Amino acid sequence: MEDFSIQGNHGHVPVMRDRMASLIADKVRDMGDRAVIVDATLGAGGHSEFFLTVFPDARVIGLDRDDNALRDAGQRLAPFGERFMGVKTRFDGLSDVLAHGEGDILDLARSEGISGALFDLGVSSMQLDQVERGFAYRTDAPLDMRMDATQGITAADILNTYSHGDIARVLKTYGDERFAGKIASAVLKEREKEPFTTSARLVELLYDAIPAATRRTGGHPAKRTFQALRVEVNNELDSLVNVLPQITDSLNVGGRAVFMSYQSHEDRLVKKFFSELTTSKTPRGLPVDLPGTAPLFTQVTRGAETASEAEIEENPRAAPVKVRAIERIAAKQGEQS
Repeated sequence: MEDFSIQGNHGHVPVMRDRMASLIADKVRDMGDRAVIVDATLGAGGHSEFFLTVFPDARVIGLDRDDNALRDAGQRLAPFGERFMGVKTRFDGLSDVLAHGEGDILDLARSEGISGALFDLGVSSMQLDQVERGFAYRTDAPLDMRMDATQGITAADILNTYSHGDIARVLKTYGDERFAGKIASAVLKEREKEPFTTSARLVELLYDAIPAATRRTGGHPAKRTFQALRVEVNNELDSLVNVLPQITDSLNVGGRAVFMSYQSHEDRLVKKFFSELTTSKTPRGLPVDLPGTAPLFTQVTRGAETASEAEIEENPRAAPVKVRAIERIAAKQGEQS
């Protein structure tokens, strides 16, 4: 792997930053000052800062729905001037930004396509550090969990208004929680006494609802429930399903999109979509692809890449990450490459 030796992390080391840069490097460098990179999960701006540094001719569009992230990342990336553009949107607003947004970088993206894109899924370290946001279960805080704090339902709304079946579905589907039904029953019983408002009461409920033998293994007993609530609050899986075709359609030939998943349900969606895009549509048994049936994409990674022991030691958040990358290898019929 190419070595990108740059110092400075603003308190957090972006997960697998060197590998992320090396995955998109070829096309970004080939395009020179026509290269546009999309950092679809801007967060604190660590990956964007790294890209702007190691690819000195490239431009970066950073997307985030979090006003705090956009403000802080914008200040951090101000030294790069007009090479960076921050946009407030959920990342599946990408196609709308590319179609209707204004600015020199977006004009360039429309004319040249996207050379590299990164999706670092899940909650950012910056958001975890903001106790009042309610993402962390180890500190008592309001049960909010919205990545855009200006709109949408909160985790408390889910606990206080969802039916037993819907709470159980959320916990099982998005958290792989074995005791989803039992936890849902406990939530309904407790909310009759008083609505849920802060995390400590929910954590206490989870300790009581999950058997002691299970609590002793598999990490903190609240981890799966908090993950599931966060995914539901922010419509994270819907956003992922929506954006996969948006970014792949936006890549120029040779351009790559990279996805970093931290939960199995995210990785399964990315894996399935990549498999469909890279598989020929020619009926089996024919010696060559029929016209218009050859895949336009190839998978760059063999299966899902994971972080090295050294990377995990430097940044423990990298431990569960699975990385998949895809490259456009041909244009659609009638399109320019």
